[in-house]
Amino acid sequence: MSSVTVYTTDPCPFCLQAKALLTKRGIPFEEVSLAKDPAGRAELIEKTGMMTFPQVVIDGQVVGGFSELRELDRSGRLLELVDRAA
Repeated sequence: MSSVTVYTTDPCPFCLQAKALLTKRGIPFEEVSLAKDPAGRAELIEKTGMMTFPQVVIDGQVVGGFSELRELDRSGRLLELVDRAA
């Protein structure tokens, strides 16, 4: 299976929804909480170009936040992306 990383912070309802969606689809993921990590946040911004949470990365490819993850799921492309990366 592919490597899925979810960068989160607290409190973050969209982070909870992203993790719930991945769990519901049976997609294992690593959560990286940046709630109290300003250096980690700076690295995430450099890596993704985004300052919002969550940020989802699949095998090094930046997917985006919860809205983008949800759209991938609704279109059926999320499972294809995860399977293709496996």
